[in-house]
Parts: sequence; structure tokens; C-alpha cells
Amino acid sequence: MSPSIDAGASKALTIKRFTQPDEVRSFEKGKIEVITLDGVTFGKATFQPGWKWSTCVKPVAKTESCEAAHLGYQISGRMHIAMNDGTQKEVGPGELCSIPPGHDAWVVGHEPVVLLDITGAANYAKR
Repeated sequence: MSPSIDAGASKALTIKRFTQPDEVRSFEKGKIEVITLDGVTFGKATFQPGWKWSTCVKPVAKTESCEAAHLGYQISGRMHIAMNDGTQKEVGPGELCSIPPGHDAWVVGHEPVVLLDITGAANYAKR
């Protein structure tokens, strides 16, 4: 017998694609494509070379640092994350990351970053 996971789940098989997202939020040097499925909001973020949260998204968020918690999978590119406490790390293709609130981040190098965000997309860069 398999465990039950139907709390809040729909009663029908549902498939959505990022080629037809529910919403696209654009900001300087990037965008996030958003899909909500059974109450879970997924985001596919694309950050172009030169993107930095504190210069490209901060004007939209109106906070000193990114206050979204991100649980994600990095599809491509390299991104540097700097936490408010001074901790710094880089994430690259094929890596999973858990980024708590209170950080800045930026693209490293000349390849766009594509990140699948499972927890931080609901209000990210929302105007």
C-alpha cells in the first residue's frame, strides 16, 4: 500500500508546461515563468549575464536583500550567492540549492542562469 498524498491534490491528472506558463514576470536582465499546480508554485527563472539581484530585482522587491526562500535545481549557468551573514557559495548546473531569506545573488560568467525554483516563486519579482 502506497502512502496517501492527496491532501490538497486535484482529483484529475494535470500537466502544465513552462512553454505556456500561468504568468511571466520580467525584470532587468531576467524573467521568471510561473506555474501553479495543486497549490504549489513553481518558477523557472532565467538570469542573463550581468544580472544581480540587488540591481535588477531590488527595485521591484523594495527590500534590502532577497527575502524569498528558494529551494531549487540549477539547469544551466553559474550563480554566486552572498548571504547577509557573510556566507558565500556558488551553484552550478546539475546542483540543488536551498537558499534562506536574506541574500544577494548574481550571474558568474557569460552563460545565462536557468534555475527551477520550487519554493520562492509565488511572490518573486511580483509588482
